[in-house]
Amino acid sequence: MTTTSQPTDSLGQPITVPDSADTFVFDASDGSRWELVCGLEVHAELATATKMFSGAPNNFGDEPNTNIDPVTLGLPGTLPVVNERAVELAIRFGCAIGADIRPSVFSRKNYFYPDMPKDFQISQYDQPIVVGGHLELPSGHVVGVERAHLEEDTGKSTHVGGQGRITGAEYSLVDYNRAGVPLLEIVSRPHVRSPEQARSYVAELRAILLATGVNDGKLEEGSMRVDANVSVRPEGSDELGTRCEIKNLNSLRSLGRAIEHEARRQAELRVAGERVRQETRHWNEADGRTHTMRSKEEADDYRYFPEPDLVPVDPDPAWIERIRAALPMLPAARRARLAGASGIDPAAESIAVLVERGQDEQARAAIAAGGDPARVVVHIEQNLAGPGGADLDPSRLAALVALEVGGQLTATQAKQVLAEMLTDPADPAAIAAARGFEAMGTDALAAAVDGVVAAHPAEWEAFRTGDAKARGKLTGFFVGRVMKATGGQADGKAVTALLRQRAAG
Repeated sequence: MTTTSQPTDSLGQPITVPDSADTFVFDASDGSRWELVCGLEVHAELATATKMFSGAPNNFGDEPNTNIDPVTLGLPGTLPVVNERAVELAIRFGCAIGADIRPSVFSRKNYFYPDMPKDFQISQYDQPIVVGGHLELPSGHVVGVERAHLEEDTGKSTHVGGQGRITGAEYSLVDYNRAGVPLLEIVSRPHVRSPEQARSYVAELRAILLATGVNDGKLEEGSMRVDANVSVRPEGSDELGTRCEIKNLNSLRSLGRAIEHEARRQAELRVAGERVRQETRHWNEADGRTHTMRSKEEADDYRYFPEPDLVPVDPDPAWIERIRAALPMLPAARRARLAGASGIDPAAESIAVLVERGQDEQARAAIAAGGDPARVVVHIEQNLAGPGGADLDPSRLAALVALEVGGQLTATQAKQVLAEMLTDPADPAAIAAARGFEAMGTDALAAAVDGVVAAHPAEWEAFRTGDAKARGKLTGFFVGRVMKATGGQADGKAVTALLRQRAAG
């Protein structure tokens, strides 16, 4: 179904979808070409001690129905009181993404679910606290944020028996511990153009939430839940088609798979001349498909009206500025800073990993102490991920890297010395000497390479006469055997260079 006029978002602003070199374009069964348009809604539980409108504890994993009070249970005569800390965290997030912080109003969103005791949810509707802003992904693609609004979470139903879904279940249990937990619902614009961009957006959003202390980032515990609004259109078209919402995706892998499957499903419907129905769908990880849950509700279905027991939230501008001034350096800026120090592309996975683990400062300090940037980053990413790795003195890491780059230690030896450095305070050179590590002389290394080549004539002939791909596969074969023959003392790069030299001669 094609829109006939300029579509607008929930705030009445025109919707535009930016071009992207990474747009997911795919072929339908009839050979027609289609492209994806996607927007994401992320529900982030806020890191508060108590619930959104009451003093009940906000703790994950406690015994069912222990973190409750009369407000949580919606008992007659109870009144909500806004959690100031939740408001502060919402403002903090808005400042972090460059959004406007606006006066906001709470509304009642009416619907019946067994895990919502009041039969309505207190949320923000047409006047959210956070409006606008954007996230820049490591690839450089920018995803706009339409809004972020405060609301309370629902309880949790567990369907016992069958497939764990309400259909076919023997009975259901309801846990109200989560009911009333503060939520920030973050709604992106439909600027996501591929499954990979969706994963990258959620990963970047999670990094910002963690860095600002707004949310703990634990998708596996449900403290972040992602809904994906997916539609498709013919390649090159500017239409915005009918969208379907995939609910409660709790892993980056599921998010990407669900979006791709739903895009292909919708394209096949349109190819067959059928209409895409606006609906809410569930992703089944086991069969790799989305399934209908219910027809998609519109705002009118919820019968929104202002919450009569709460006054508007109008934060003092001075308070907003204090929150903005206290923000830490955000992940994108930290990636750029580490990339500048190391000379590595800021979009590289290694840069993202070090920033996410909080080891970017360790890397910068080791580089500043004279460590080769590339080797410093490799060692921290691969060899210092475990317990104690982040505590290693950067100057000691730089000293180890100097031994490796200078040829006194092979990469394998350096890794072994580094592992010992986590428990031994000795200088890396002393540790290497105690283990009997020393660089092989040129003549000894050449002799070891010649011995391995002579012992494997068929493989050597294939290496000598093969193409680049064949040589690439056999390089590991020869390097491994030289390492074994030399007790790990050979330098892999030097071995590779000797192999190529002999093949060329």
